[in-house]
Amino acid sequence: MGKYDIKKACKALYGAPAGRFERVEMPAMQYLMIDGAGDPNTAPAYVAAVEALYTASYTLKFMSKAELKRDYVVPPLEGLWWAEDWSDFVARRKERWRWTMMIAVPEFVPAAMAEKAIAQAIEKKGLAALSPLRVARLEEGLVVQTLHVGPYDDEGPTLQKLHQEFLPAQGLVPAGHHHEIYLSDPRKTAAAKLKTVLRQPVRGE
Repeated sequence: MGKYDIKKACKALYGAPAGRFERVEMPAMQYLMIDGAGDPNTAPAYVAAVEALYTASYTLKFMSKAELKRDYVVPPLEGLWWAEDWSDFVARRKERWRWTMMIAVPEFVPAAMAEKAIAQAIEKKGLAALSPLRVARLEEGLVVQTLHVGPYDDEGPTLQKLHQEFLPAQGLVPAGHHHEIYLSDPRKTAAAKLKTVLRQPVRGE
């Protein structure tokens, strides 16, 4: 059995189309999660949170390989983003943002094992940001998503089109936090080629 890759196993969830919006019914999924606030480009808490997520995720990956005999590719980083005033998000006033950063946990990995991996990472690595890490399920239901190609700060017009044009025309309203899935590694990818799934949970009016 080869390595499990959630991007390939769940193409409809991680393979959004560029240039148009599509509806997807999301299954409940389990994640490692950590909460925070502030500008992701300058807030030390954000850097620490992402480091903690990857530390625990790789600990869990090797634990799954050893105990379940199932190896997998660590899933991409994801984030839920919001602000008290939606205009702060669209206008990129990042110091007012709040976030939950996440990495998915494959369904064949028990939540108890993920909790054990967090505890092991805390013991071995001693990172302060590991302590608030948690295992939780996210149930978004119906979502509308698209693929954004380019710098993160160029997302604004697409988000405005989604919220001001597409959703009203479809009789839909937001029903959860803005969700982003980072398919590219910004350390290795030119800003113009970054690929990010933009997802919005919705419900009928």
